[in-house]
Amino acid sequence: MKITEAMKTYRLPNPSTPEDLEMRFSGMDGKILNFGETVLLAGYYYNGPGKPAYFAATYEYIEDGVHDCESTIGLKTVSEVEFTDDGHAIAWAMQQ
Repeated sequence: MKITEAMKTYRLPNPSTPEDLEMRFSGMDGKILNFGETVLLAGYYYNGPGKPAYFAATYEYIEDGVHDCESTIGLKTVSEVEFTDDGHAIAWAMQQ
């Protein structure tokens, strides 16, 4: 999925901060993980009854060597498909 389309569909901020992603997507709506130079996101998006409802996105740190909750991150990739659970979404994100 193109970045601009994903930003609109899933309401993804770009640029953002890890803290902002935590506030928007933590808990029942998704998971956020730091993974080296990348922040992984598994988010929830309702597609209708019985349909996969999780998407994955990766963000990368923009500032070299600065990796705290207020660091600026930019959207790098977004999954083209939805997943049945957040674990599969994170697995996809880890492979990017």
